[in-house]
Amino acid sequence: MKRYLKTATFALSLCLATASLSSAGSPSKTLLVLELDECIRTALKTAPEIGEAQADLELTLSKQQEAKSYRYPQVDVMALFGPAPGAKREDISPVVNTDASFSMQDLTWFTSADLLITQPLWTFGKISENMKAAAHGIEVDKAKKQQKAHEVALEVKKYYYGVLLAREMKGVLSELQDYMTAGKKKVRELIEHEVPSGDEMDLYKIDAYAGAVNKFMEEALKGERLALAALKARMGLGANVEIDVATERLTMDNDPDADIETFIERARLQRPEFKQLKEGLAARTALVDAAKANYYPDLFLAGVLSWAYADKRDRIDNPYISDRFQHAYGGLALGMKWHLDFGIIGAKVAAEQAQLNRLQSTNSYAETFIPLQIRKAWLEMKEAEKVVTITKDAFTSAKKWGAAALANFDFGIGNPKDVFEAVEVYGKMKADHYQAIYNYKLAKANLEYAIGEQPAASY
Repeated sequence: MKRYLKTATFALSLCLATASLSSAGSPSKTLLVLELDECIRTALKTAPEIGEAQADLELTLSKQQEAKSYRYPQVDVMALFGPAPGAKREDISPVVNTDASFSMQDLTWFTSADLLITQPLWTFGKISENMKAAAHGIEVDKAKKQQKAHEVALEVKKYYYGVLLAREMKGVLSELQDYMTAGKKKVRELIEHEVPSGDEMDLYKIDAYAGAVNKFMEEALKGERLALAALKARMGLGANVEIDVATERLTMDNDPDADIETFIERARLQRPEFKQLKEGLAARTALVDAAKANYYPDLFLAGVLSWAYADKRDRIDNPYISDRFQHAYGGLALGMKWHLDFGIIGAKVAAEQAQLNRLQSTNSYAETFIPLQIRKAWLEMKEAEKVVTITKDAFTSAKKWGAAALANFDFGIGNPKDVFEAVEVYGKMKADHYQAIYNYKLAKANLEYAIGEQPAASY
């Protein structure tokens, strides 16, 4: 029993090692008595991991919107204002004057605006593949958010069941304390009546045993407080809120029996990691194709509009003469943009392919590891289920043993040692019984996590 109590309190202390709990009290506090599902829903609403996953999802949504926007026209505008030299048409009519002098007094001002509109027509997959990658990336982030929710739910279940285990241990220890009190009273009566079976040494034995029980009781009380504090911290509740669990006893569930293969098939359908890998592979494949598309040119439709005006400059209407300070023209054209390099694009393609290969290896690992994880949780649950029955029979027999030994002791024909041994076995087996139920609950929670079961009815 001591080993189980230490295991429970150590696990709860370890879970709390990174939690920051405030001890400042408040004059008025609210008490919340919550079912397990209520605790899970509250924790999911406040969990920072869920908030981080949501932020990642919003980031990917923005990348998808960016990828989609490349389908639409892009507009570049440049406007200028500054000094320009004056010019007269006489300088080029009837002949071009190649010796026209320039003076600072001839400076004037000009303003111009240039507009370039480009509409992509065909990019050989640069836009479409990036859009596809972003769409699959959104599904990956949704699955990551769901995975975080499952992790939070599993943690809440451990704390919740930890409270129940500590309370059941308290009940067992309280029962043993009652046995010690009654036994001590009985031995004193035998000593007072000078019955041969009465021995003061038995009083010392009872006091020693009672001391050990009292020590375990303090550990159980600490375990209960730690579990409640951890549950409260996981739910993100303030200092003015106290919580308690609505479930009174740690009992077995009436679950329908199912074989391992059924659970594995369910995991393939609903486990977030499988969805992440499926969508991630599709996204990485699209990114490889998008990188390969850089080998090819971009075809586009361009619209150009340019206007400039300058004072003290005559406008020249001649298609052979272009004046950057005094003009107005526009038009449409088909365009092609082609970037060529020596190895840069190939290196980027290789990098994307390496990421795809890495994810394929991760997928192969998941195909092996997740079924193994399910098998482990299922076997642990079945083992705990059998131990629950075994220990129940054991502590029931030990209780009968103790009753018989106590009756013999009362008649003066029994040995108090038999009573001590029966009580000790009874206490240990009953503690083992509740520890087995706790192990069953945790194994079931791990199995639900392994198959991707929804953590709560809604969140």
